[in-house]
Parts: sequence; C-alpha cells; structure tokens
Amino acid sequence: MEYAIAICDDSDTDRQSIGGMVRRWAQALGNRVRLDEFPSAESFLFEYDRSKDYDILLLDVEMRDISGIELAKRVRAQRGRAEIVFITSHFEFIAEGYEVDALHYLVKPVSEDKLSEVLTRASKRLAMEPPSVVVSLDGGTVKLPEADILYVESFAHTIEIHTRSDVYRLKESITAFGERLSGDFFRTHRSYIVNLKAVERISRTFVTLAGGAEIPLARGKYDDVNGAFIERN
Repeated sequence: MEYAIAICDDSDTDRQSIGGMVRRWAQALGNRVRLDEFPSAESFLFEYDRSKDYDILLLDVEMRDISGIELAKRVRAQRGRAEIVFITSHFEFIAEGYEVDALHYLVKPVSEDKLSEVLTRASKRLAMEPPSVVVSLDGGTVKLPEADILYVESFAHTIEIHTRSDVYRLKESITAFGERLSGDFFRTHRSYIVNLKAVERISRTFVTLAGGAEIPLARGKYDDVNGAFIERN
C-alpha cells in the first residue's frame, strides 16, 4: 500500500525524528509512503489548499499561532477524512481530540514502537473506509468519496463529476476515469457514467438519480443496467 502522510511540528528535531520512524515503519511492512514535513500549521494549510489527499496527519498540538487542535478542526471543516494523530507534551488537550475524531495521542518523546502501532492501526482503519477517487484539478488535488459522486458526464476532452454538493471539471477521458471507479458505477451512454447506488428509477431511455437528474440510457443497455442495479442494491 501507499500512504500520503504529513508531519506538522515546529520543532525541527522532533519533525526529523518522527519522519525517520515513519519511514522505518513503512519499510518494515513493505508499504510505500509519500512523506511531507511542515514546520508550521500555516505552511501545511498552504499545501492542503492545493492537495487534500493526505491519509494520515501527525500534528504537534502546541505550535505557535495555530495549534494542532485548531489545524485539525480546519481540516475537518473542509471534509478532510485523514486519520489524525496528535503529538503533545501535555495531557490536558486530550479531550479536545474527540471533537475532530482523532485516532490517538502520542506523548513526547515519541516511542518508536508506539508510533508504529498507531500507524498500523491507522492503516487498518483506512482500509475499511468506503472507496474514493483522487482527482487532479487546476488548484491541486481532491479526494472524492465514491458515495458522493452521482454521475460523470463527458464533453470532448474534459469530464464533469457531479457530486451531491459540487461539480468538478477535469481533463481526462470518461473511459480512463471509469476504469478508476468501483463496480458501483455503470456506463449508461458513451458520455455518461452513473452511480448505481444513487439510481432511483430506470426507464427504457433514462436513468433517474437521487436529486432528480435524468441520465440518458443508450439503446440496448436497459437489461444490463437493470441487472447491475439489482446486483449492487
């Protein structure tokens, strides 16, 4: 497996020490890791605005200006689903971690065995998460849970991903994008892919989705989409 992990700690020594432990954990288990290190919450947020694909966040609680707790709240406010581990020198902050669904607190100096145990627990929780897809946009990357995607529409050299709350446009063929999705999605037409979990009605010419969108159904696809819908629901 490959994990994107961020360490945010204003202590250069602690940041480098924890980074070494993370790399050794990944090597011991045969995992690949993309490890990014940040000396402040501000530097992390600058990068996070561009790329929200982190799987695990290791956050120092007592940072200057913006604390690790406040940073985690901002991540959750942007619907970030990363596993969050707080690193602290004091126990009084532990209760606040429940507000952001923190996985664990580690006390400095961090034990390598304890960190490895927590990273393994985080990886197991990530494996149980619903499937998602990472899309590259002009402003960076976004991880979209498949359950949020209603349908995908193709326009020449671009596609539009319609979710329950937003529309994302990117340069990718609908065929290539469809290959990155799970079996919950069905190609109803050369220009459309629908989420079978969002289907409310199937007619001979249209598929109606949650929210009322009607997606064209190509001739000869009715039996196939009906069978796929029954199998997935």
